Amino acid sequence: MDQNLFNDICLRQLTFSGVHEGETVVVLTRGAERGEYADAFLWAAQQLGAATYHMRLPSPASASGAWAVGQSGLDQLPLAVEALKAADMVVDCTFLLFSEEQFAIQAAGTRILTAVEPPELLARLMPTKELRERVETGAELLAKAKTMRITSPHGTDVTYQLGVYPTMSEYGYTDQPGRWDHWPAAFVFTGGSDDGVDGKIVLAPGDVLLPFNTYVQTPVELTIEKGFIQDIRGGAGSSGLDADLLRGYIESFDDPRGYGMSHVGWGLDERAHWHGLTQFPGGMGMELRSFYGNVMFSIGPNNELGGPNDTACHFDIPMRGNSLYLDDELIVDAGELTVKDMRPAAKR
Repeated sequence: MDQNLFNDICLRQLTFSGVHEGETVVVLTRGAERGEYADAFLWAAQQLGAATYHMRLPSPASASGAWAVGQSGLDQLPLAVEALKAADMVVDCTFLLFSEEQFAIQAAGTRILTAVEPPELLARLMPTKELRERVETGAELLAKAKTMRITSPHGTDVTYQLGVYPTMSEYGYTDQPGRWDHWPAAFVFTGGSDDGVDGKIVLAPGDVLLPFNTYVQTPVELTIEKGFIQDIRGGAGSSGLDADLLRGYIESFDDPRGYGMSHVGWGLDERAHWHGLTQFPGGMGMELRSFYGNVMFSIGPNNELGGPNDTACHFDIPMRGNSLYLDDELIVDAGELTVKDMRPAAKR
């Protein structure tokens, strides 16, 4: 993307995020990554009258090849953490989520926006106030629920006991002290109680495995008891390849908490494409987490919600064509939202 166009969309983003004169905005990058993001956000913050600077962390000394969440690169840099805590807003171009350092920065009242997706995708999925309202409607419904049940034509039937963990909303910008969001994003989620998820989930071709950034090719059956996956196997008539890949990845962390069930919810952005991985390779798959009517469950850490599981092993798995019930009320019907105020204007 042309740098001037990137500057303009970052200005729109920081305007949504309430940046104004007298604030301090820090842009955080790592190594040689996303220098053009830093340039654009620094320019945009200046246009809004904010004091701003770029904090660049060194590249990781080594890489395991696995996406180990919670490893921020700030754990040995307490002075850097203090500087970020002193800012009004941090634009995170590294992905701090699940790290103790991010929690400390938020607790100091600093709001954080993660921006790591390709610029063309950021432009197409620019947040809107209307989308925020729809996401917040979903969050209100989810926060009141005591149970969630997910079913599918492929054999999924799993129940989450709710009420232990808070409900979270993501709508792509952050204008409140201490709040984190991810650009682009449009979904709501919470977590089941630590021993309160039971049933079976059957992944079907076309469901998405993140961070693999791939689509499921062969059915996978997950058996869940008391909040942990007990068995992963290929579905009927399957070669079992996707099951083997999923199981092998979790095993590679040598951490039984990698089998824990984490957050769960649904997507609301009708502009987001299910086929987005074919258009914008190299991102983190945020478009796939947000596409309208998807039901997404996660495996691994729940410390983002205040839970005890801080394993580095993490999966987000958005699924198509599923149905989701809150306290027996149908909320997502085979990929279509049932609540009028959660639908875009064209679907009301």
